[in-house]
Amino acid sequence: MTMKPINDRVVVKPAPADTKTKGGIIIPDTAKEKPQRGEVVAVGPGKDGDMMTVAVGDIVLYGKYAGQELQHGGQDYLIMRQDDILVIIEE
Repeated sequence: MTMKPINDRVVVKPAPADTKTKGGIIIPDTAKEKPQRGEVVAVGPGKDGDMMTVAVGDIVLYGKYAGQELQHGGQDYLIMRQDDILVIIEE
């Protein structure tokens, strides 16, 4: 089964949360922050004739409280509007 978002919705696979600091200190589960970076895995067709800016495979940054959490096939995803995405990271 695949996911096909409607209108201007985007499905993002969040990056895993950091488990250690740069100094090597292990972060407990209660102190981990929700990741704000992820990979786009599905893109809707757009809304009212507007073209979508993001594409499948893009690495994006989004707002801290953006999106609706979803579990599908044992994997966590976020569904959000394209407007909730702040930037596309090009490497």
